[in-house]
Amino acid sequence: MRDLRIVLLAADAERFRGALMLAAAQAALGGRASLFLQTDAVALLAPGRSVPGDVAHRAAGLPPLAELLAEALAQGVAVTACQTGLALSGLQADDLPDGIVTGGPVGFLAETNDMARLVFV
Repeated sequence: MRDLRIVLLAADAERFRGALMLAAAQAALGGRASLFLQTDAVALLAPGRSVPGDVAHRAAGLPPLAELLAEALAQGVAVTACQTGLALSGLQADDLPDGIVTGGPVGFLAETNDMARLVFV
């Protein structure tokens, strides 16, 4: 199965939720999945942040974004936060949930082989 590599370009909680669901599905099928949160998207990782849509998702029996992220990480989904995004959002690497690493677009793309599916959301 080809690797799935997803780049989240903006601080859009619903796009992040969708990316996490796709990555978790890939992992459940035995494939490798990686997410790269670029610049402003890193703000979605701020601890205690209220995320639009969480109330509606919880009411529908779906996990809030923080739980969805934790589940994806537990399944082996690799998540990288852009170092520039950390600075833009006023976060430090220590503020990120356990299991999330920091890096840049060059490193993320360097790990993306020709057979991987690269998706931008």
